[in-house]
Amino acid sequence: MNNFIFENATKTYFGKGCVKEYLAFLSGQYGENVMVAYGGGSIKKNGVYDQVMECLKKSGKNVVEFSGIMANPTYAKVLEGAKLARENKVDLLLGIGGGSVMDCCKAISMAAVYDGDIWTDFWERPGIIEFEPLPLGVIVTVAGTGSEMNGGAVITNETRKIKTGRDYPKCNPKFALLDPEYTYSVPLKQMVSGSFDILSHIMETYFSLPDEDNVSDEISEALMRSVIRNLRAAIVNPLDYTARSNLMWDATMAENRIIKLGKRTDFQCHQMEHQLGAYTDCNHGAGLAVLHPVYYRHIYRDGLSKFRKFAVNVWGICPDQKNDEELARAGVEALADFIREIGLPSSLRELGVDEKADLKAIADSCAISAGSYRKMTHEEISEIFKECF
Repeated sequence: MNNFIFENATKTYFGKGCVKEYLAFLSGQYGENVMVAYGGGSIKKNGVYDQVMECLKKSGKNVVEFSGIMANPTYAKVLEGAKLARENKVDLLLGIGGGSVMDCCKAISMAAVYDGDIWTDFWERPGIIEFEPLPLGVIVTVAGTGSEMNGGAVITNETRKIKTGRDYPKCNPKFALLDPEYTYSVPLKQMVSGSFDILSHIMETYFSLPDEDNVSDEISEALMRSVIRNLRAAIVNPLDYTARSNLMWDATMAENRIIKLGKRTDFQCHQMEHQLGAYTDCNHGAGLAVLHPVYYRHIYRDGLSKFRKFAVNVWGICPDQKNDEELARAGVEALADFIREIGLPSSLRELGVDEKADLKAIADSCAISAGSYRKMTHEEISEIFKECF
């Protein structure tokens, strides 16, 4: 394995009833002003909002609400939230929702206390945070991005049509509350999409150097099998607590940096989907589902030994009477079959991307991953988009 240093500052509380049990105590460690941030208001329909407000009331908090965080949070929304936090002298930012809400809140936690332009200084290019962001806690209602236990935030600059993710350890939430029952009310399509995002995160770490046996890859294989098994179970019975709790922890494990230790990582599919989303505002997990098989058909020969392991160790494909290339290709096709099985789209047309979309312009705007088994060019990315259409 490659050298690494590991630290994770987020304290995570997992399990049924954890919000009721711990939130009042956790919020009590901060000042009296709390900004509760969320998305379209579903937390007010499913009872989560009432539970949270009751806990905050017990702590004697003054609450200001910031709602309407969209699926692909924009920089304009970040600045709106930062302004509200400053005006109300907020002491604790509390994000309730999935990855979009958590990502937006991380950027708000920086913008609320920073005098400059955080897009220019920290998203347009990597920066160094020499200040303390506003303290952030999160309550997860959608399993998917794993944003609850890292400093990563993906933000869309609508003006520039750029969707960029950065991971700053100082933006790690101070605490994360994960109650699997909070995910029950998520629509089936959103649950499936979020779960594929989990699988995508693991694959993009797994399909990278080193190829020698290593702990990170073996954990990744176990996590991928878990996502596949538990997603199938959750589709059959959305109230299957074991399946939903496993998916929730799969998501956290995929992005709490553990499986990335000693790995180079390849997030080329995410780079491609981010720009697709920046131009079309498509669903993130569904966009990844369209891209992954086609991208892997382009590169599997360059990472043959790892793709062979993927076929055998993740999908259980028997290696008898198949050479390495046949096995590797069979693993990619097993992934494509699974995507169809769980009802995600297999083409950009199914995803709702208009045929008038300028796929070349989108391809040209994509960042190139240094960790890919074969370094992409913008021309090849354009080919992949065309094949996906």
